[in-house]
Amino acid sequence: MSRSLLRLSEQAQQVAPQDLLRQAMQTLQGLVPFDSAWWGEVSAGDVQVAPRNWLHGSIGLSRSFAEEWNALAAVDLFGQQSMRQLGVVIRERDVVGPLPEHPQVAAFSQRHGLHHCMALTAELPHSGLMFFVSIYRPPTRPEFSDGATVLFGEFVLHLLQQWHHRLQRLQRLQSDTPGRPWDSFALARPSGELLFAGLRISLALGEACPGWNGTHLPEVVAQALVGAPCTLPVGKACRLRLEPCGPLVAVSLASRQHKQALAPRELSAAMLYAQGRSHKDIAATLGLTPATVRTYLRTAYAALGVSNKLELGAALRHA
Repeated sequence: MSRSLLRLSEQAQQVAPQDLLRQAMQTLQGLVPFDSAWWGEVSAGDVQVAPRNWLHGSIGLSRSFAEEWNALAAVDLFGQQSMRQLGVVIRERDVVGPLPEHPQVAAFSQRHGLHHCMALTAELPHSGLMFFVSIYRPPTRPEFSDGATVLFGEFVLHLLQQWHHRLQRLQRLQSDTPGRPWDSFALARPSGELLFAGLRISLALGEACPGWNGTHLPEVVAQALVGAPCTLPVGKACRLRLEPCGPLVAVSLASRQHKQALAPRELSAAMLYAQGRSHKDIAATLGLTPATVRTYLRTAYAALGVSNKLELGAALRHA
């Protein structure tokens, strides 16, 4: 374990940001052997909107994997439990309910050889989204042991910490506004492949470009990267700022004040939380899941530039 974490630390310092997560996953494979893996960013959804994968990387899985998962995310109990228990390792044995697995999920798992599964989902600070890592073994391999669970959990949490620090360093390279809210910020290769995207910019791109799958910038944006720095209108209401950011290109929502208004449900969740209500109470009041309430609060904190409940209350009073 110590050697793997040392190797991860070296990779975080030496490896190009566009290659860091994949090389880190290869290090994890040496620590906890697996046949296939999936990692990236996800939103939990709520009673009206299904969970969604926004961008990802993978080892040993088909290109259609994320798109297929998005189509059945609302009935994937394994994924939902991982998103409810942030920072906790979940194995397939932990998801045992009174009803059999949904037929769509069973077919999906069989198609991709996902017999033994282990995943960890955690908050990706300030982004409004969550970071996850899932690894898999086929039925011919043994299930993940208790020891492997401990190693996996420690490694993934260290990986998230290193990745977050790397993103922080890259964001500071922006000449326009280094303090821009994370949920309105994205990083991409010059080819348009996304490495990071916050929730608000992801939603804006999805609205401006219907059918956008989240793993690669929409074509109209990708083609404009070569002209960075520049401002690009996309759709009817979305304006993007494109800027070189080391070997990558930073994409952010263009705004005169660089602060985005909260959506009505985000504002409601933030106001209730500032009044002292718990995540569970807010979820019951608004008809959401506790995980969605946490997502809305992360978005509110980032958009208002606050770091605790007292600052949140003050910001809402002066908004």
